[in-house]
Amino acid sequence: MTDRREFLRLVGLAGAAVAVRAAEAPQVEAAPQLPEPIRNLQSLRGLARPITVEERQQRLERARQLLATHRLDGLLLTGGTSLEYFTGIRWGLSERLFAVVLPVRGAAFVVCPAFELDRAREQLAPSPLGARADVRLWQEDENPYVRVVEGLRDRGFRTGRLGIEETVRFVFVDGLRQAAAGWELVSGTPVTAGCRMVKSAHEIELMRLASRVTLTAYQAVWRSLEPGMTQHQVAALVAAAHERLGFPGGASVQVGPYSALPHGSATPQVIREGEVIMMDGGCRVEGYCSDITRTFVLGRAPDRVRRVFDIVLRAQTAARQAARPGIEAQAVDRAARAVIEAAGYGPGYRYFTHRLGHGIGMDGHEWPYLVRGNRLALQPQMTFSDEPGIYIRGEFGVRLEDDLHILEDGAELFTPQSPSPEQPFGAG
Repeated sequence: MTDRREFLRLVGLAGAAVAVRAAEAPQVEAAPQLPEPIRNLQSLRGLARPITVEERQQRLERARQLLATHRLDGLLLTGGTSLEYFTGIRWGLSERLFAVVLPVRGAAFVVCPAFELDRAREQLAPSPLGARADVRLWQEDENPYVRVVEGLRDRGFRTGRLGIEETVRFVFVDGLRQAAAGWELVSGTPVTAGCRMVKSAHEIELMRLASRVTLTAYQAVWRSLEPGMTQHQVAALVAAAHERLGFPGGASVQVGPYSALPHGSATPQVIREGEVIMMDGGCRVEGYCSDITRTFVLGRAPDRVRRVFDIVLRAQTAARQAARPGIEAQAVDRAARAVIEAAGYGPGYRYFTHRLGHGIGMDGHEWPYLVRGNRLALQPQMTFSDEPGIYIRGEFGVRLEDDLHILEDGAELFTPQSPSPEQPFGAG
């Protein structure tokens, strides 16, 4: 292990490594000052295959099918994940409306600030909308929502039902409502989530790689830890390890009693032998996320920590064994929660304070959710976090999280489960 004094002297270099973006520098230059386990990591960037234009075109066609199924005449997208999912266009949100409108029939069109045309064309050219996409421009003193109405009217829609993607800002919806007399503005989630929550084989491949990258980064950091390091120094090493592997990523690190807060604390913390350390984070591979949590102890874990760890591990296993096509999403939460309650850490949310899991894909948290009350039937190729936990306020918390993939006849985790708090990555 790295000498702590040397680590503290050189931790600034690890922090600098955080700023390196893998997309710009697929192989981070060797940094001899980093701990050896991190320094020895090799880039996995070459294993990632980008999503193609043809795949995005298939997504648009699937969206049209769902528009028809839900009796919607169109879908409006602004900057965000769903826009990137369907088109590959990355556009930040501002007070100016930039939107892609997908009618149930007829060509999609774009509403764009006039001064942004060149930037828009640059991103449209490699998208499924193409270089000749219909772009409706508006000047700074014009009403952009009129352009949306005009585009729909030119495709034969004078009134109807327009689906609005769930993250579209209220100011845009309100402006559109005033301009689109006769149009009903409704949730577009049945279309966007209906497409995004069932993954393709290529998406699964990218998510599997993302989980592999994060678990590899975590293990290298775990092998580099020394008592006396702060949570911020460890987080810097996690980011540096991801960069060495070729992808942007990071983690929140919580120590001791702060591990009992599911999303942690900003309070300064120092690692000590025998205290619980919780590491929760992930990375992105071609836009697809991992989300993994490991809870462990340097040295020997106290008996109570080991008992709680074993309960949480059994709960995670119970959830994976329960998950399969056709079962309700809430039943997977119930399977894990039953193990925790039977061990005396109940009832309900008393110690296991959150849902079992969330959907995961291009967003770290997305539809659907493994939570009580969700009666949605699971389908093959859905993906979730499987993250039961027990949190004892003022003492410690244990959460184990791996990403869950629904198969044709059951479910798998993308990564091996953590076997113990002393050996969180196994004896090897």
